[in-house]
Amino acid sequence: MKKSFLFLYAAPLLAAFIAFTGNFKTSEERKPEEILKPVERLSKQYREIAGTVKQGETLHHIFRRYGLDIRDLFLMSEASANFHKLGNISANRPYKLIIDQQNQVQSFSYNISDGLCLNVNRKEDCFTAKTSEVEYERRTGQMGGVINDNLISSIGNGRERLSLALNLSDIFAWDIDFTTDLRRGDTFKIIVEELYQDNKFKKYGKIIAAEFMNDGKSYQAYRFEHNGKAGYYDNEGNSLKRAFLKAPLSFRRVSSGFSSGRFHPVLKRYRPHHGIDYAAPAGTPVSAVGDGTVAFSGYKGDYGKLVTIRHPNGYKTYYGHLSRIGKGIAPGVKVAQEEVIGYVGATGLATGPHLHYEMRVNEAPFNPLRLKLPNGEPIPMALIARFEEVRNQMVDRLASISRSEVVATSSPVNKKEAPGDV
Repeated sequence: MKKSFLFLYAAPLLAAFIAFTGNFKTSEERKPEEILKPVERLSKQYREIAGTVKQGETLHHIFRRYGLDIRDLFLMSEASANFHKLGNISANRPYKLIIDQQNQVQSFSYNISDGLCLNVNRKEDCFTAKTSEVEYERRTGQMGGVINDNLISSIGNGRERLSLALNLSDIFAWDIDFTTDLRRGDTFKIIVEELYQDNKFKKYGKIIAAEFMNDGKSYQAYRFEHNGKAGYYDNEGNSLKRAFLKAPLSFRRVSSGFSSGRFHPVLKRYRPHHGIDYAAPAGTPVSAVGDGTVAFSGYKGDYGKLVTIRHPNGYKTYYGHLSRIGKGIAPGVKVAQEEVIGYVGATGLATGPHLHYEMRVNEAPFNPLRLKLPNGEPIPMALIARFEEVRNQMVDRLASISRSEVVATSSPVNKKEAPGDV
């Protein structure tokens, strides 16, 4: 009975002692960015704990490190359960805690992703949670470069440069097939938003204007918003968006071009090849090049798994050798431009994974690389003066970019390290 009595009193004391002593840290154990500091914009009664999540670290570890009440963590987890599970915080993501004089958490923020932030706030004895877009400082940067191999390697390494290359290719996707049209010596110029936090570059935002010189021909794009929508327009204010994309795949090597007598690698003899073969990894998504209605989906001889789409004005496109056909892609179904209709494979008569793409006009084979389409919808006349004002500003700025200028204004990459310089 005595032992039980002593244990009832000793256990809480022991737990308090462990919690108290467990909060001591040497200066070496605390990273500089995690040092507690007053939050002057609120009150000197509050302090801030800010840092980035370490590999293998959890919020429970962070709470223990700073001697915070675990009960607050439980309540916070309950409040945020419908937005993000606090047990699933990821390494290298920034977080911030605001603590009062009683060592209670008043607020917690955590970047779930580069664009989304979780905000948890105390409301009396409980917490409320919501998500919001991450706030960035927006700057305008510019760069230029020369194509030596492909667009991605010429713009540079890293996730953000890859994303920028993909965005640029999306803008000019109706005019340039970046797998077949690029030539060594082509040049590009880009004016782009750069997003910063705490004076550190985080990622690129919208491309504001761009110029691409491809095989001696110049293409321009200017971002302009009207009627609540943003689009890209050429010098005359015509939309760059057209009825057909130049290609159903992006950044993929073309293994064979359109010809009337290609040597077939399987049959070992020449026969007509009225299409383009795009070599790509199995499973690469294949997109419809234009709006239309599915005419056929299924297995068809040498084509293997095939989808054909009927478009307005007698156009028809074929997508062959697919590994699988997209869900719901069946005859009679309407599809939109850029909608995924299947995935690259090697079904039918094929030596390896690739997409066979062809176009027919009134059932006659037509080389898709020679397709010329009219300009897209123009900016309304009532807004053309405002567009021209924006365009003229961008024209002057694009003209100021040299071919070798991979860094200018606030761009974060060191010029000596910037790829694409000549």
